[in-house]
Amino acid sequence: MQTLGAFQVKTHFSSLLDKVEKGEQIVITKHGHPVAKLVPIHGNTQELASAAIKRLKEFAKLNKLEGLDWKSLRDEGRR
Repeated sequence: MQTLGAFQVKTHFSSLLDKVEKGEQIVITKHGHPVAKLVPIHGNTQELASAAIKRLKEFAKLNKLEGLDWKSLRDEGRR
């Protein structure tokens, strides 16, 4: 992911749009602080889904119910 200042983005906007069209993401800063992100309108949903699944599996490894039954917890919330 590329990070550029607002002036650079204004100066090279057309070429940056070409990069974004190819899938690159660009963070725009103002006085050194991130304020916006240029992203493709049609991102790679398969990559995003795979990344989300990976994060969920990592979360599940670190967070256990420790003897609690998830079905009883679900049903308790339905009452």
